[in-house]
Amino acid sequence: MSDIHALSGAYAIHAVDDFEQAQFERHLEGCPECRAEVDSFRETAALLAQLSATEPPAELRPRVLHDVAAVRPRPPVTTRRTAARRLAPAVAAAAVIAAVGLGAAVTQPWQDDDSSRTLTASDRVLAAADAQRVALELGDARATLVRSKSVGKAVLVTEAMPPAPEGHVYELWFQSPEGDMVPAGLMPPKSDQTVLLDGDARDATGVGITVEPEGGSPEPDGELVALFELA
Repeated sequence: MSDIHALSGAYAIHAVDDFEQAQFERHLEGCPECRAEVDSFRETAALLAQLSATEPPAELRPRVLHDVAAVRPRPPVTTRRTAARRLAPAVAAAAVIAAVGLGAAVTQPWQDDDSSRTLTASDRVLAAADAQRVALELGDARATLVRSKSVGKAVLVTEAMPPAPEGHVYELWFQSPEGDMVPAGLMPPKSDQTVLLDGDARDATGVGITVEPEGGSPEPDGELVALFELA
């Protein structure tokens, strides 16, 4: 290889053959710049391994998507040296993918396709500047209610939520300024999930969760599981 400096990324992740490894290790003895690059690549790879083993909070993905959508990177400078060093951004991007659980299909937010910048309704609530969050501990479970008046919607994020009793479901309710409870949808039978509530959340003074018969009820009649008070 004519530019031995370009081997730093591949060497750091053990992606060189025996000949290239021996050749590059001889080069490393007299090249502090490449030694620094190898150390940097190895630190990033170690961070990626740690992030891959960590379950990210449910609210992290939409926040990252919201922030990244506003960033447009500069065009890359394509030279023999810099082309080889693109491994660093690639490894860092992989770490972000692992951290936010985006999966295998990733779109670049700076692409001209407007669909790459589209957030779901839940994402817009969670990423809104005026998002109000109220978290409650429900035994071993945790539930966080997020409401954005600017979006006009509310989202419930649950962690380790136990299933509803057999033949019953969790039903969501908006509490009106007059104290009435307005149906806002049923929660799917999942322990960890993000649920967009049905209806306008702007004027709600609270959100409740009750246990109701399958299919739900027109008004709360079962056990009150949680009540999130909103300002």
